Formats: sequence, structure tokens, C-alpha cells
Amino acid sequence: MFPLPPSGMIMTTESAQLADLMRRVRALEIVREIEQLKYRYLRACDAKDAAAFRDCFVREGADLDYGVLGQFSDREPLVQIFEAVARSRGGDGSWLVHDIHHGHHPSVEVIDENTATARWTLGFVTLHVTPGLLTQASMEYEDRYVTEDGRWKIQRSYAKPLTSVTTAVPAGVMLGPGIKA
Repeated sequence: MFPLPPSGMIMTTESAQLADLMRRVRALEIVREIEQLKYRYLRACDAKDAAAFRDCFVREGADLDYGVLGQFSDREPLVQIFEAVARSRGGDGSWLVHDIHHGHHPSVEVIDENTATARWTLGFVTLHVTPGLLTQASMEYEDRYVTEDGRWKIQRSYAKPLTSVTTAVPAGVMLGPGIKA
């Protein structure tokens, strides 16, 4: 996974064990950093935070396939859809779409210090105030991560739908305020 010392360098048992331990700890740190990146992405979706959403992806050359939302070769077209749909408002200024994104079962594989892949299961609930529909869905993300300016970013993300159920919101249901506009 990570490079070994230069060939010809003699290592003691203790130094070899220490080097191995350091490699394993760094791999765990990378996995944690990538998990935190995905959680920031999911939180940005729910908080309708376009700047934080954008910052989760590489600046240029992202490879994104979000199914019905489209396929993109850069983050900006996806950010534009996010802004148009997730951040849409009614005449009174309230949000028209309320989302809950929950990432589950991360399986992260560290390729090297600057590259990793992962699979995630997404549990997703969205409420479209107009026309009054509630959707519960799940999908599988297959992601590739790279470092950019010393931080992990999503370089590739393919979202494959697994399940989806949509139903009308019953009349008289009390809808909470959602996040503040």
C-alpha cells in the first residue's frame, strides 16, 4: 500500500515493526479523513450549503454519474442542479425540498497516499412540499478520492439506485420548519 524503505537499506526488526505500524496508522488516518469528507458532503446536502457541497469535489475534471440527475465531467453543473432543486423556495421564502441523507456501510480502500476508493450505501428521504410527495430511497455510491492541495476530495462518484418508494403526503400532516432559510 505504501512504499517500503529504499532497497539496500538494512532495517532492524524493531525499525521494520515501527515502519509497518506507521504505515497502518497512516492508512487508518486516511480512511477517517475520507469518511469525514463523505459525511461533510451528506451534511452539506441536508443543510443546503452549496459552498460546502462544492468544496467536497475536485476543482476540475470530476467524473460524476448521479443517475436521473445526470452525468457530469465537472462539479459545477452538479452544483447548479443542487442550487436549483435543493435550494428552491416557495413564495413565502420557505424551502420547497427537505432532505435527509444518511451514509452507511463505508468500505474504503486506500490505494496510496493520494488515492482511495470507497463504496457507501445511502439512505435518503426527501419531502417535496409542492406537489406534496415524500420519497424514501436507497442507492449505492462508488467513489474515487484524490488529494488536492493536501485535502481529500471526491474525484469520481457514481450513484446506483437500489430502492425507491414515493407516496403523497397525507392532508393535515404537520411539516416541521426544516433548516432556517
